[in-house]
Amino acid sequence: MKRFNTILFVIMLLAQTVYGQGIIGSWKGLLDVGAVKLNIVFHFQNEDNGSVTCKLDSPDQGVKGITANVIHISSDSVKVSIPLLGVSYGGHLSDDIIKGVFSQAGYDFTLDLKKGNYMSDRPQTPVSPYPYKTEEISFVNQEDNAVLAGTLTYPVGYDESAAKGSVPVVLMVTGSGLQNRDEEVFDHKPFLVIADYLARNGIASLRYDDRSFGKSTGNASTATTKTFMSDAKNGIDYLKSMDKFGKIGVLGHSEGGTIAFMLGAEKHADFIISMAGAAVRGDKILVEQNRIALMYAGMSASDVQAYCAALEKICEYKSNNGGLTDAGAFEKIIRDNASDISEEAKENLKKVMNMDNPWMDYFVSYDPASDIKRVTCPVFALNGSLDTQVVAAQNLPVIRKLLPAHKFNAIKEYPGLNHLFQHAVTGNLTEYNKISETMSEEVLKDIVGWIKSLE
Repeated sequence: MKRFNTILFVIMLLAQTVYGQGIIGSWKGLLDVGAVKLNIVFHFQNEDNGSVTCKLDSPDQGVKGITANVIHISSDSVKVSIPLLGVSYGGHLSDDIIKGVFSQAGYDFTLDLKKGNYMSDRPQTPVSPYPYKTEEISFVNQEDNAVLAGTLTYPVGYDESAAKGSVPVVLMVTGSGLQNRDEEVFDHKPFLVIADYLARNGIASLRYDDRSFGKSTGNASTATTKTFMSDAKNGIDYLKSMDKFGKIGVLGHSEGGTIAFMLGAEKHADFIISMAGAAVRGDKILVEQNRIALMYAGMSASDVQAYCAALEKICEYKSNNGGLTDAGAFEKIIRDNASDISEEAKENLKKVMNMDNPWMDYFVSYDPASDIKRVTCPVFALNGSLDTQVVAAQNLPVIRKLLPAHKFNAIKEYPGLNHLFQHAVTGNLTEYNKISETMSEEVLKDIVGWIKSLE
């Protein structure tokens, strides 16, 4: 019986491979769920063992490579499931179109797929061959031996013997959440675009994959902003050890902008560029982010106010109690601040209260003010007026007030730019993917102009 089962299994695999050939490859479609429309891509691939595997991309949500279970595949039909998301899709191939149904959480949506992959419009993304030299490098965080892998980009026409000690170099530090060296989001590659622009204007740069992400190693599960600052500090030490460049600066975006202030305070950098870096305590950033997001979601003003009041108290409680939680304390916070909001909203707040996350615990209690006060190197701090993640009106005035005077300091708010420094309409996160521009040309020019003014 075992031999028969084995033979039957092999035959089934062979049949799946033979009969599934019409559907092997990438298939894309637009999922219309009413309020939003999402591009969806299924990638079907033959494996060496004869099976067929499937990956799902949702480009508009910045998600790629979700593993799907292939339940059935033939020459003209397919069915897959993603139990983790409660998703299933089944369709029939006819006239080069898979006509099918996408199901999630008890709802069915028509989803027709055409052969091909989703291609985003990102005209600023540089394409090789480049007119400058790049080098794959790695450096080590001496505290825990994490290896950070990155790309060192030299300026156009760089001559080491002639340029030694004169060419400025910029270390780039990404925002919150694990990201690759390009700070890639929704197919935008802001750090690649910046590195390319710097190189074409005589400035070198080093960008690297965050710890435990891409080609980098290290533990990210217990990492905090201070850990990522340590990674960046070791990147600066690496650049110093090369003895190839002149001034060494830090360009950080979002959390990376805050890290730039931390490094400046400790005198590790010759200059810093803080792109949408926070200047107020993390709990204030979090509350303001939620306030804006809930308003965009259509929640009433009174409920938004109640939700944010409760969120602020939860952050305060966790900060004062070392991240510890207490059911009685949560119930009191809700009772005193947000008793009338929806049960769904209360559940969201409860998840925040019960969250066991070292990064978040550090974030809500860290106040950048003490570091900003100690920065004596030149600083370029910039923000977009439509930034909904690090609000310019909440942070730039604080930087102006706290930053010690320096003749090269520049603090600038850009009208109409969002958190990614794209020209936007509302600044809402849902716009990021829809905008083809990766970064404002004005911002790129200002960064180069400011660095060159330091020479």
